[in-house]
Amino acid sequence: MAIANLSTEQQILHQIRRQDSNRRAVRIWLGFVLLALFCLVIVGGATRLTNSGLSITEWKPIHGVIPPLNAAEWEEEFKLYQRIPEYQQINDGMTVEEFKRIFWWEWAHRLIARGIGVIFALPLLYFWITGKVERRLRWPLFGILILGGLQGAIGWWMVSSGLAVRTDVSQYRLATHLVMACLIFASCMWIMRGLSPHSDDPAPAQNSHLWAAAIAIFALFQIYLGALVAGLDAGFTYNTWPLMDGALVPSDLLIQQPAWINFFENPKTVQFIHRLGAYTLLALTLVNMIIALAAAPSTTHARRTIVLFGLVMVQASIGIATLLLHVPLHWGLLHQAGALVVFGFAIANWRGFYGEYPRETMIVEKG
Repeated sequence: MAIANLSTEQQILHQIRRQDSNRRAVRIWLGFVLLALFCLVIVGGATRLTNSGLSITEWKPIHGVIPPLNAAEWEEEFKLYQRIPEYQQINDGMTVEEFKRIFWWEWAHRLIARGIGVIFALPLLYFWITGKVERRLRWPLFGILILGGLQGAIGWWMVSSGLAVRTDVSQYRLATHLVMACLIFASCMWIMRGLSPHSDDPAPAQNSHLWAAAIAIFALFQIYLGALVAGLDAGFTYNTWPLMDGALVPSDLLIQQPAWINFFENPKTVQFIHRLGAYTLLALTLVNMIIALAAAPSTTHARRTIVLFGLVMVQASIGIATLLLHVPLHWGLLHQAGALVVFGFAIANWRGFYGEYPRETMIVEKG
């Protein structure tokens, strides 16, 4: 039956079902994007922990998809690597076979990043042309695509910091690169959550949404601190807990001058601040959970505070184990994965207080 021949009520129901279908399709797409972003961050962490990030010394966004295919091409790529300080000062004497092991990590990281660009841009174009993306979301999603392109440039900006003078990348640029990845991840999560059905439970307290916002923002700040720790290799020092260098508050935290530089370039200070950040995040989620359970224990919002606190507890435990074990690869990656899970859930929890996006077509019951 043609839609034009349907009654007004039937047409409205048809439009609602179509909108439900469109929202489901966009949610599934964004879910795949989030999974790909998660994998990208983990492979990026592995690239950092295996000291592979400087193995590809040129930025070839298109041609770089194809790796060396024969011995001559491997030798050419290896000679480019031999020109940089990391090889000359740290890896002098490395063989081509050893070079391949670090090359593949960086190549995989860049390949996944390019793949995400494809799986984001092409479906977005399809959804936009077919009208499956609601008008209010078209430009926000396009903005995420632009951020993805900017992230590629930031990635090369980060790598280039280790090609001339340094034997590693700048911790400032590493932190910028990771935070940008998290912002893209958060944006996709925010939109996907807004397209999902929400419960009608009232917020446990008047300021519950502010608590949720504070936790999400602080989780991002803690990830930023973790990036500084990674950039300075600070996790490989002072591998004791709860004491650090034999004290709860270690000495020489402000030994460098000017004093503020210690918070970015002193490995001891950066690791100590990261520890304090973990304690603060744990306290925030605990207080948030207590307030929500006391005010409205049976609501969906309160139950989410329990999950969030549990996730932070698990992440803190992983962080301690990673430190005590001197940051083995698998534990380091698990810690980075845990950070993204905590952050993603914190964003979803925050978005949950604002309800589903208003529908372009809906049925309003008359009282």
